Amino acid sequence: MPAQRDYYEVLSVTRTSDGEEIKRAYRRLAMKYHPDRNPGDTDAELKFKEAAEAYEVLSDADKRKRYDTLGHEGVRGQGAAGPDFSRMNVDDIFSMFNDIFGGAGRAGGGGRGRGPARGYDLETEVEITLDDVLKGTERQVEFTRMDVCATCTGSGAKPGTKPVPCTTCGGRGQVQQTGLGGMFRMVTTCPACAGRGQVVKEFCPDCRGKGRVSKKRTIAVKIPAGISEGQIVRVRAEGEPPPAEADPSGVGLRGDLHVAVRVEDHKVLHREGNHLVIEFPITFAQATLGAEVDVPGLDARHKVTIPRATQHDTLIRVHDAGLPDLRSGRRGDLVVITKIQIPRKLNPQQEKLLREYAATEDTAVLPESDGLWKKIRDTFSGG
Repeated sequence: MPAQRDYYEVLSVTRTSDGEEIKRAYRRLAMKYHPDRNPGDTDAELKFKEAAEAYEVLSDADKRKRYDTLGHEGVRGQGAAGPDFSRMNVDDIFSMFNDIFGGAGRAGGGGRGRGPARGYDLETEVEITLDDVLKGTERQVEFTRMDVCATCTGSGAKPGTKPVPCTTCGGRGQVQQTGLGGMFRMVTTCPACAGRGQVVKEFCPDCRGKGRVSKKRTIAVKIPAGISEGQIVRVRAEGEPPPAEADPSGVGLRGDLHVAVRVEDHKVLHREGNHLVIEFPITFAQATLGAEVDVPGLDARHKVTIPRATQHDTLIRVHDAGLPDLRSGRRGDLVVITKIQIPRKLNPQQEKLLREYAATEDTAVLPESDGLWKKIRDTFSGG
């Protein structure tokens, strides 16, 4: 039996992520891998179920606490697998998130007292550099979406013809069924017209009666300075229109495009929040005597003072030389970590001078302030 993946890894969130972040992460994965949008794709179905299982645990405070403490064993047999969301359509799943997202990602819904139908949100990715994070940038994003068929303007009917009212539901898009001798009535979507209220007799040659066609689109997306790995830039109304059956009148709203940002690793600098970290080599002489060194940052070089007697892995901060905060614009620091380099080769003069220096060292009288040597002496001397 294959090992289960960590639930936080499945949703691409951290152990400190709050409930809203977890819901957003699950919603993106559910949109991407739902079986309705990936018919016949078993890999997408497995990823969808995996995300649903992770969400079921991490969205419940008690289950999440047990999982954080005991791992998968802590939630085994306690509903960790969650509901079978694959049996729900995409509209029903995302209606669970209306309190946070205002119905974002919900397709359909027109005619049910919930306002105009809304199309599906889409998601894509862009990769940027740390320099882009510093200054902000703009990227050309290419993606594929379903669009209203230009040939039939979304009706699905062959040009020159029109859909006709559905005789099954009388153009209402819904039918009533009664049971138990008429004791109750149930309203369902009309099976003949799929809720459109109309049926197409002659199909449009381009969309084959669907009213929607797949199209590639390229747009410019502005990436703000200070953005972090995994954050989303939302471009309103660049998603898909509602399906034709949910929006027969053509007044529905487009969904949004969610652009997930990936930040390319820098060859030298490492990001820690809004701070930048660099491991910087210094010589034995610079560490001992002190020096002034030239340290590179993203947008400038900085004169950094190395104090006398600097040790290996000492942290020196250059204030306001890091990355800008996404909201305030205030920059973090450049953190310099000193790395003392031991020369692999010495010329004769260097070796002579170093041996002369070594002869002056008295290893029996080490500085009392040096905690490591004091600890070693005390341990092995029995004191």
